[in-house]
Amino acid sequence: MLAKLSKQFRTFAKNECENSSPLYEYLANKIADDDEILKVAAVIPKGQPVPNLLLAGVQYLLSSTKDDLFNFYPSLTTTPKPIDEVYPVFKAFVLAHSDELKNLFQEKLVQTNEIRRCTYLYPMMTEIYERHQKPLALIEIGASAGLQLGMDQYNYCYNQQLHINHSNSAFVLSSENRGEPLPASITNAPVVCKRIGIDLNPIDIHNEEELRWLQALIWPEHQERRLLLHQALPILKELDLELIKGDAIKLIKEISRDVNQDAQLVVYHTHVANQIPMELRLELIEQLKEISMERPLYHCYNNLFDIQLHQDFIDQGEIESIRIMERPDGHARWFKWSNQK
Repeated sequence: MLAKLSKQFRTFAKNECENSSPLYEYLANKIADDDEILKVAAVIPKGQPVPNLLLAGVQYLLSSTKDDLFNFYPSLTTTPKPIDEVYPVFKAFVLAHSDELKNLFQEKLVQTNEIRRCTYLYPMMTEIYERHQKPLALIEIGASAGLQLGMDQYNYCYNQQLHINHSNSAFVLSSENRGEPLPASITNAPVVCKRIGIDLNPIDIHNEEELRWLQALIWPEHQERRLLLHQALPILKELDLELIKGDAIKLIKEISRDVNQDAQLVVYHTHVANQIPMELRLELIEQLKEISMERPLYHCYNNLFDIQLHQDFIDQGEIESIRIMERPDGHARWFKWSNQK
């Protein structure tokens, strides 16, 4: 058990943290060699990404304390102490707060709401709207706080030169498109008539404590992600978001029936399906096929059966692949757009 966890932390350090979070990379490699900390992490429920939940739990507790560990986090201080001195302080903190952490592991989920992923979802939505000329009903699976449900309201900048503006806000989502040219439709925002998010544990952006958890999921060095969240909140709070608590696979059919037939249904999820058991992933596809017997829909997703980004059109139980894109950066700093087949 501990050997398997140790490997997870090493993989996390190498594949996710390298060139992204020096603090988490260092901590993850140290934790991989420390059975005492691995035993604390071992109580994390099956299906949750263990390194992410442990480190988010620590940052969450730190945000309301003045422990010395506070001084090593770029998210909490402007003058962080050297990383090579952090581990003894980190270990002491985890062991001293192990009961609180174990409670958090049962209450909280890793539901990083990476708003920048809108940069590759938004062009898909504009294309769908242009094709059908029907208002879009967005249904996001694993919506967390629903930040992506406001994608038609945000400003975008691609490759530091292509600007798409939908608001007077200073808030801009920027990303690098390393693939084919983006569709011309991106200059026209789609009309969105419904914004529904389904999550096992939705985060209420009007609740300060829940917002603190969302911020704790952002890695310490990622100041820009923290700023983007802060800038997006006023826009989101003005929107009519419908966040539903529950299992999307059980609810999706019923929810879609309540959506006006004049709307074009779009179901999407990013970096969520890898936390769903394979038999339930297959069940989701069956549910979507059943919905398509009554109305056509789009399904945009990754991490379902591979790591690529897919856009499918489903009608009368038949799935048509519209596009497949190479795996984008996890935090959407870049992606490789692919035009329709």
